Amino acid sequence: MADQSIISALILGLIEGLTEFIPVSSTAHVLLAGHFLGFKSPGNTFAVLIQLGAILAILLVYFQRLLSIALALPSSEKARRFVLSVLVAFLPAAVIGAIAHDFIKTVLFETPALICIVLIVGGVILYAIDRMPLKPVYRDVMDYPPSLAFKIGLFQCLAMIPGTSRSGATIAGALLMGTDKRSAAEFSFFLAMPTMLGAFTLDLYKNRAALDFNDVTVIAVGFIAAFVSALIVVRSLLNFVSNRGFAPFAIWRILVGTAGLIGLWLFG
Repeated sequence: MADQSIISALILGLIEGLTEFIPVSSTAHVLLAGHFLGFKSPGNTFAVLIQLGAILAILLVYFQRLLSIALALPSSEKARRFVLSVLVAFLPAAVIGAIAHDFIKTVLFETPALICIVLIVGGVILYAIDRMPLKPVYRDVMDYPPSLAFKIGLFQCLAMIPGTSRSGATIAGALLMGTDKRSAAEFSFFLAMPTMLGAFTLDLYKNRAALDFNDVTVIAVGFIAAFVSALIVVRSLLNFVSNRGFAPFAIWRILVGTAGLIGLWLFG
């Protein structure tokens, strides 16, 4: 990464933060942007490290909520059930991610055309689900039973395919199983915390030999950009979703996937 520009790091950091928590696939955007910018990072270590910026952003925004839930655990059955639901939802991705990590990183992540196709297909599916006349049964994430959470966690496993989107898969699964749009997006936030921390820790361990801290400036720029942009998205997404739904994100996915395929065809 020594010869990579600060501008490229800034762009990729902004993309990571802006797309991590919306259903458009941050992985797809960062990988495609890195491909066309010519940004090379052995083992994708740059992407691994700047992801921590997005993780810290959501932990900061939800700190008070997390603290209140933690304090209520000894006396509140509802709080204990919610924590159990998040852990149960996290379990499938934890198991599959640990088993298939190397295949995902070395094969799927290195196939830009597949990423573009998955972006388009996922966009079409998300648009269709957003337009379905679904009748929500659950409107508060604190009321999600563990059985529902586990099913949402199974949907999250689809995000092992780059371009699918972790938040997109969980949101789509939640909507199909009776949640409203706002709580579906919020549950994806809570589920992101253990999932992203787990993925970050595993990626960091697997790529420890490829880390090069001589590029501190490049990493720092990407990290700060990811943190600030993710902070903005997390604070505004729930209101946006409540008013506009997920169709704008679906259309964006289709446009980016199509543009990516055209770019690959023209420039390789």
